[in-house]
Amino acid sequence: MAASKKRLLLVSAPLLCLVIFLRPGTVEAQDPSPTAAVDGRELFLSSCSSCHGNDGGGTDNGPSLEDAGAASADFQLTTGRMPLNDPDSPTVRKPPAFSDEEIDALVTYVASLGEGPEIPEVDAAAGHISAGQLLFIDNCAACHGATGNGGAVGPDALAPSLYEATDVQIGEATIVGPGEMPKFTFDDEELNDIVAFIAELRAEAPPGGADIGGVGPVPEGLIAWGVGVIALTAICFLIGSRRGTKETEDAS
Repeated sequence: MAASKKRLLLVSAPLLCLVIFLRPGTVEAQDPSPTAAVDGRELFLSSCSSCHGNDGGGTDNGPSLEDAGAASADFQLTTGRMPLNDPDSPTVRKPPAFSDEEIDALVTYVASLGEGPEIPEVDAAAGHISAGQLLFIDNCAACHGATGNGGAVGPDALAPSLYEATDVQIGEATIVGPGEMPKFTFDDEELNDIVAFIAELRAEAPPGGADIGGVGPVPEGLIAWGVGVIALTAICFLIGSRRGTKETEDAS
């Protein structure tokens, strides 16, 4: 009996030590390594400096960014207009090439290069749609169309649709004047009014059926007129062909 207890002790003792060693809390947990913060300057050097220069002073392929400011950098990056694979390519809206974190880092770095405008604070809920409509008609509709759907503004120039733009991007565009767009000096209340009206354009259903792209009443009317003439011509042709067939049958 004593020998049996001795053998049991010899077997259980190592197992007990193993359990104590492996039980939770005996091994000090190590925190996962923190994600390295994005270095805006390093990202700028690798992705932007070929056109804008190592110090942002510009080159033959791209303008200086020394006073571009956070608003310009944020607009160009969040709308995917920058960076360009080819400096001669048109700057059109496309999916952003960088993550939100990378965009924030680049915007912070570009903003440090000069005294450019900051990203505006826009609140569509605080705006007045009727006042925004008047401001939009006076300042924006000539290029972006009465419905904000965009349109041609000259040779090889196109004012884009405003339906995909965020409220902040609209505010940034009025400040920096991208492309052929001029800079505006709206105060905060006016900017909120304009954004409120554009939000209403996005939300409201087109009256009278299909909006044919929302390009405005004049071109839509011309399209409707053209379709009507073609339909009327086709009807006349069918009536004439049937009458001719009937006259032929009667004559025979």
